[in-house]
Formats: sequence, structure tokens, C-alpha cells
Amino acid sequence: MQGKLSFIFFISVLLLSSCLSSPDKTKVKEVPVETEKKVDLLDTILSTGKLIALTNYSSTDYFVYRGQPMGYQYNLVSRFAGFLQVDLEMRIEKDLIKSFQFLDSGKVDLMAMGLTETTERKSKLRFTKPIMFTRQVLVQRKPEGFRKMQTRDEIESHLLRNPLNLAKKTVYVHRGTVFVNRLKALMNEIADTIYIIEDERETEQLIAAVANKEIDYAVADEHVALVDAAFYQNIDAKTFISFPQKIAWAVRSDQKRLADTINYWLDKFYKTLDSRLLYNKYFKNLSSRRRVNKSLYNSYGKGHLSPYDDIIKKAAKRIGWDWRLLASLIYQESEFKPNAISWVGAKGLMQLMPNVMEKYGVDSTSSPEVQIMAGTNYLKSLFRQLPDEITDSTERIKFVLAAYNTGMGHILDARRLASKYQKNPNIWTDNVDYFILHLSEKKYYNDPVVRNGYVRGKETYNFVVEICQRFKIYKTLINNNPVSD
Repeated sequence: MQGKLSFIFFISVLLLSSCLSSPDKTKVKEVPVETEKKVDLLDTILSTGKLIALTNYSSTDYFVYRGQPMGYQYNLVSRFAGFLQVDLEMRIEKDLIKSFQFLDSGKVDLMAMGLTETTERKSKLRFTKPIMFTRQVLVQRKPEGFRKMQTRDEIESHLLRNPLNLAKKTVYVHRGTVFVNRLKALMNEIADTIYIIEDERETEQLIAAVANKEIDYAVADEHVALVDAAFYQNIDAKTFISFPQKIAWAVRSDQKRLADTINYWLDKFYKTLDSRLLYNKYFKNLSSRRRVNKSLYNSYGKGHLSPYDDIIKKAAKRIGWDWRLLASLIYQESEFKPNAISWVGAKGLMQLMPNVMEKYGVDSTSSPEVQIMAGTNYLKSLFRQLPDEITDSTERIKFVLAAYNTGMGHILDARRLASKYQKNPNIWTDNVDYFILHLSEKKYYNDPVVRNGYVRGKETYNFVVEICQRFKIYKTLINNNPVSD
């Protein structure tokens, strides 16, 4: 944080010094001039404590695996948000043209995705330093029975390697990508026609369509195509149709200071071991990526978070919750592992304590459905125990989550402390949560209004925050309009 502040201070000093000039003894009549103060986006991000980044849902950029948000772009922008010490809010948009519109309108601060830097785009956007370099490749199918072919040359004889041979071929590209311009330039270079289909499907869906014999050719960035080739064994992505190109993030053209800050961070981050490990995780270790992709592609675009989604939806409906919120709670407790046992003896998907398990008829042999239904019955009982004065439905859920983690007694203690110190006892965020966070301090747990004593409240505080943050991510990824929501 000290390095970040020093850098921002340094830029501010430079800007200030550039505005100062040596004193002029000539008297000049002062005329008031009305000027519109320009909004500096970096200042807004730091003051609000939130960075809104837009990316797309893919096996390399952003996805959920076993309930956990992952992806190279997601992990990268998360680290940048950590550098700024602000919260990260992710938005998802599969339509690239809409993505540019959202950035231009100010609905998002940053496009954190694999954007190819071009002269046309540079006239409208401000790009960061490259996050990687790639080439455009032709995605095609290997011949039938390629595994039984005796030599590599036999396979190669069936593949298109010379771009000249794209003449009269039909090639699919995701609408709004730079692939269209490259194919048009290639048509000029080979002096023949290539039939270009701009498709609504994302690039990885087009790659899947090639593998599934729905289409014959598509264009993709090399780093994406090679990851997908680790999953789809019958596709080839080794025919280049472009020179190496820069892949970068983008901000609005007038936000130089934000771009400079990102560049400053990138320069430092790319010298770290963490940077190399992160890149290798998504683009080098393709054998492990194959295992991840198998699960990912089975659920890609279908709204799956876990093997228990149908049970979770049924249970959530019984208590009037959004099923993605209940899924976030279950992930927090067990990472969707039905046999999980905590160090304090809580068991199962919803980490029920032995006394709760006994009350709701759950034991070590109970099915996932029985576990989840018992957990939601317990949530329902906590909801009924809360005072009626807590009328806001969102805040009421936060109280229930906190009580689920630490018990209702400590939550009622924190409410009494909030009342005593002139905070709102019916609002969790920035009110009661402060006192649950500090109930490990003598000043508070020895207070006469506290009846249940000491509690390590930081765990409960984080429990609520993390579930709510994950819920936002799940809403973004599953059946939701990510930008207009």
C-alpha cells in the first residue's frame, strides 16, 4: 500500500508542478472563468472503495469451478484491486460491442479481458501495457480416425496450413471481434473470397461447434484455442493467420491516470513469482486444465454451480431465498463436499453441529438432500428468532447468516451494544457488524448488556461478507443481466 500511495502522490506532484509558473509582475485583470471539473476515475475508485471491472465468461477469463470463481483475467484484476485496497465488482458481458458501450457510458471502470490492441480501437480507448501476446489461429478439425493414422504427415495432409487454401471456405467468428478485419485483410492478400459468418456465439462456443462437427472453421486467439484443444482432442489450432498481437486491458480514453496506475502495477507484478505461477496455471499446465475443463464445459452456459443445484433450488424456495445465495452459504461451509467435517465437529454440506443434526434427524449416513433440507430448516428457525423490528429483508438475511455461524445469542448481544452506542440495531452493515467484530475485546464482552460473553467475531464478520460477495458473483454468472442488474 505504501508503494501505491507513493506512486499516486508522485503523479499528483508532477501534475501540480506542471500547473505552476514563475511569478509575473505584470498585473492582469482577473476574469472569472467557469470550467467543468473533470472527474478522475482513479480518485472515484479509491474514494468509493470499489473497482467495477468487466470481462467475459470463458474457460480462461472467468468461470466458476466447484463453486469457486476462477479465471486468468479474474485472478489478475483481483490482484490489482488488492493493490488498490478496494473491493472488486465483476460484470459479465458476452457481446463485445455492448462491452465497449458499457465502458464508454461509465457503467464499468475497466475492461479486464483479452482485448487485441488495434489502431482503430486505440483511437477510442486507452489501452494498458500488454498483459500477454498472442496470434490469431484457424481452428479446424483433425481428420476422422486421426488417432489410428501411422504418421504425423498423414494427419497433416488433411489439415489446412496455407492461408491461400481458405479461398471459398466459410469461417465463423464471434461478432465484434478483430477476427473479421483480419479475415478481410487476408481476402485481399490472397485475392479471393472467404465467406465470413459473424456469429452471436462466443469464441469458445464456436470452437466447440468445430469439435462437434457443426461448422468446419473458426478463428480464435492462440492462447484460448490451445487451452480448448487440451479438452477437445479432435481440433487443431496451429495454423496462424496473423502476426503476434498485443493483448491488453482498456479504460476510457480520458482516464490516463488510471491506465498509468495499472501500468505501474503490471510492471511490478510481472516480476513476481506469483505472476508466472498464475500464467502457468491457466495456459501452461494443460493436463490439469483438461480436468477442469471437463467439469466446466459440462456446465458452461447451463447455470450449474454444483452437483446439488436441483436440491438447493428446492430448499431455497421453501425459505424464500435466492437459490444462489443458499449455494454460496453451502460453498462457504463445505465447498459442496457432503462428507466434510470441521475441527469443531460440524458435519456435511451445511456443517451442522451435532445438537442441530440430532434435532433435525441428520446423521453421518444422511443423503445430500436430507442434509440441505435440515440446514434450511435451521435457517428458518433462526429467521423466526430475530426481532420483528428488523424489517429490511436483505439485512434480515445477513443477521440470519451471522447467527448461523456463531449462534443467535452473540447476535442479540451485538444488537444490544449497537443500541447502547447509538448505532442502528436493525441494520447489520456498518452498524451491528461493528460490534460482532469487536466482541473479542474486553471493553465489549464485559459490558453489562452482553449476556453471552466473548466471541471471535472476526470469523462471523468475514463469514457474512464472503457469502454476500460470492452471491453477487453467482448472480452475475447464473441467469442474470450482469451490467444492467
